[in-house]
Amino acid sequence: MATPGKLEVTIKINELPAAKTVENGWQQFELDCDGQIITVTLKPKVWKKLTDAQANYPMWVASIAGKMGQATSDGFALLEPNVQTFEKKPKEPKPETADTAA
Repeated sequence: MATPGKLEVTIKINELPAAKTVENGWQQFELDCDGQIITVTLKPKVWKKLTDAQANYPMWVASIAGKMGQATSDGFALLEPNVQTFEKKPKEPKPETADTAA
């Protein structure tokens, strides 16, 4: 007997996807993840997290997590997606150290 588990998919993006409005103002877009096309449909309140990150941060990253849904011809739909956005800070250049090898 197999041990039950929970499969959750997390996708990271750093640019606002081109979305189309579907019923009730929800936004739908597709993400290309290594050749798999993932269809994501977000509530307006959740979509606003992405547009706010685009407007407020010069660099940002978003984590979209959800359940793997119905298969499509070239990927699958993401069910119950949740979005978290983060401001991305540019990395500080490492200070150069003097080579002490003799």
